[in-house]
Amino acid sequence: MSPPSKRVCILGSGNWGSTAARIVGANVAKLADFDDTVNFWVHEELVDGRKLTDIINAEHENVKYLPGHKLPDNVIAMPDATEAVKDATHIIIVIPHQFLQHLLETVHGKILPSARAISLIKGIGISDQGMTTMTQIIHRALAIPVSSLSGANIANEIAEEKYCETTIGCQDPDEAIVWRSLFNTPYFQVNCVADVIGVEFCGALKNVVAVGAGFIDGLGLGNNTKAAIIRIGFLEMRRLAMHIAGASIQESTFMESCGLADVITTCYGGRNRRLAEYFVRTGKPMPQLERELLNGQKLQGYLTAGEVYSYIDSCGITDHFPLLTNIYQICYENMPPHTIFAGLNVDFSRDTQVPSPAL
Repeated sequence: MSPPSKRVCILGSGNWGSTAARIVGANVAKLADFDDTVNFWVHEELVDGRKLTDIINAEHENVKYLPGHKLPDNVIAMPDATEAVKDATHIIIVIPHQFLQHLLETVHGKILPSARAISLIKGIGISDQGMTTMTQIIHRALAIPVSSLSGANIANEIAEEKYCETTIGCQDPDEAIVWRSLFNTPYFQVNCVADVIGVEFCGALKNVVAVGAGFIDGLGLGNNTKAAIIRIGFLEMRRLAMHIAGASIQESTFMESCGLADVITTCYGGRNRRLAEYFVRTGKPMPQLERELLNGQKLQGYLTAGEVYSYIDSCGITDHFPLLTNIYQICYENMPPHTIFAGLNVDFSRDTQVPSPAL
């Protein structure tokens, strides 16, 4: 029998990264063509005077970001990202998107030319070229094929093995089968689509809508109002994604787990909704609440709201996205939370009226 030809590395050890490590670590042990060991890059820090990597390798638990849930013994925590990616054929990237560029600079030139990557990051980037997705950023830096995974996936619920679905966007059907084999379980059901960009846009933009839903909870306005915000937010998400990527996005993607389902679950659970509610109730700035309540995790919706507004403002199309604009102004310009309703009468039946991006 020939030795295993494939090897997995996971870059990122937060709540979601640790949950992914539980799934992938268990799955590779059953796959004959994969090496049993999963390299798990952990941003080193001290927890009660001990290195987090030492704790994970000794106790098989990320006691800071996923306490109470054991990791498989074959998941090996490593503090050096360049060592972690060495000889990896399949690289899973799952870090807050504001740290991605530094990580890519660190591992550039250290990976196999034949490697494949998948992004579990829910965020977008803004550059001189306009709005970019995480897979585009990763591909440009590492020159390897990059897929995406996103869905209605609250990490703690998955770690508790509560049934849910997710979506993998991968253009190569054969490669999609491999990624599915790494992630699919009886409780974590994977559906693959070819629409990589569509999967990513849904995952990034839904966090902004969740901030809006949190404002509604903070105002105590009830489920009818929250449903209206979710509906309008979903339509603005779709409008913006289609405006940027056009025909390269499949309409059906918005009905996958990465689309409508993720909007719903994030608007009723998750850190973005929760902190937005506290923002209204306490009056504390979002960055302060992030420090006080998230135990080192990052608030993606707040950051993405700023990035989205920067893009639509530069294109002169803010009037086509009143909800996204209002959320930004509440977060960054000290507008009162009740102004979230200003101008929410846009006609979504004629999306072609949004001017095309000048890229």
